[in-house]
Amino acid sequence: MKVNPFASKLVLITGVVLVLAGCSLLPKEEEALKPPLVKPVKENFELYEVKKGNITKKAVFMGTFKSSQTSNYYFKESDHHLSGLRVKLGDVVKPGDVLAELEQGDLVTRIALQKLNLEKAQIASVQSRQADPDQTLALRLKDIDIEAAQLQLRSLQDQLDKTRLVAETGGVVTFVTDAQQGSVIDAFNTLVVLSDPEHVELSYEATDVGTLTGIEVGMNVEVKLAKSGNTVQGKVLRTPSSSPPTDNKAQAERNAKTIIIGVPAGTEGAEIGASGDMTIIVEQRENVIVIPRKGLRTYLGRDYVQVLNGESRKEVDVEKGLVTPTEVEIRTGLKEGQNVILEN
Repeated sequence: MKVNPFASKLVLITGVVLVLAGCSLLPKEEEALKPPLVKPVKENFELYEVKKGNITKKAVFMGTFKSSQTSNYYFKESDHHLSGLRVKLGDVVKPGDVLAELEQGDLVTRIALQKLNLEKAQIASVQSRQADPDQTLALRLKDIDIEAAQLQLRSLQDQLDKTRLVAETGGVVTFVTDAQQGSVIDAFNTLVVLSDPEHVELSYEATDVGTLTGIEVGMNVEVKLAKSGNTVQGKVLRTPSSSPPTDNKAQAERNAKTIIIGVPAGTEGAEIGASGDMTIIVEQRENVIVIPRKGLRTYLGRDYVQVLNGESRKEVDVEKGLVTPTEVEIRTGLKEGQNVILEN
């Protein structure tokens, strides 16, 4: 077939026009935006300016007043049954008061009968002397009967006495066993403790012996009495290291974690069972570098602080000294005027 040259040119021109038109319809490519300029955020530090000052380590405890003179009461023989306790906690007793008793069986009856036997022997002796004062041997036999009756009576009376715990001095009952009537009693097992209310001292038993470190006999103690609200000056009388030796294991364990504080005699509110707050100055440092406790950092045994160096942090190793719950002494590593960064 013969192609018309004019028609071919027309098609070509039309195609070019369409291509150009299509190009004009495409959107123009936008220029890329430049990234915004971000200002670096300035870090805020809580700072402490290093300076010299004083630091005091105090030990603060709450103790209980106890008597410094106590008496333990116990039976000296085992395998007897308890008849009953005759006192209760807090009772005030006088010398001679019965504190506890063991079961006595028929001892009381046997003593009564023996008293009658003694009386019979004494009457028989009197009758013999009146009948024939010259019968030496017969009268001696009567005397022997009297002595024998007296010996038996004393023996029974001693047995009865051993069934009773009797107060030798007056005082306040500060301990009573929880043994019940009928319980078998062991020898030398304390049943009752009497305390002299005229001689009291403040006692504190620690749960952590480490809290008593540095406390020594003779240190001054500020004591605030809970009952009266008064504050008095006391003294450390005893510490774990100054406690007297004892074979009693339980007592030795208590002594190893107990301090005793003395207060002036006659102090109002210082009575058995009352409490008091004690403050002991364990150690003091004057004119030394002191920073807040939260300025000291520790990692794997290393003590260090962070100081402000321009606008950045710098770690500095330090040697700490006296430490309290809120402050710490710095022996080396810091000087006055530096700014220590505190932990948030």
